[in-house]
Amino acid sequence: MHCVPHVVAPIVHPPRCCVQHHFQATVVPHIHPSHTTHVNHHLFQHQHYFPHTESVVNQVANQQLFCGGPGPGPGGPGPFPWGY
Repeated sequence: MHCVPHVVAPIVHPPRCCVQHHFQATVVPHIHPSHTTHVNHHLFQHQHYFPHTESVVNQVANQQLFCGGPGPGPGGPGPFPWGY
């Protein structure tokens, strides 16, 4: 005689969770540009000169006065055509 085993419903236990970590590196380039401006300054200095000169004029006048006495006089013969 052969015995047939009696099979009952299985008992299912909660699953055992395993975690595997997988890493991947991602390169993110950060570019920080810089710039140098060279400013050349050139100054024009406009120098103004005001030269000044001076001069002196001496004016000389002569008078010939005949005050009577012998010689040419008013109304008489003399070197001046207008009578002096």
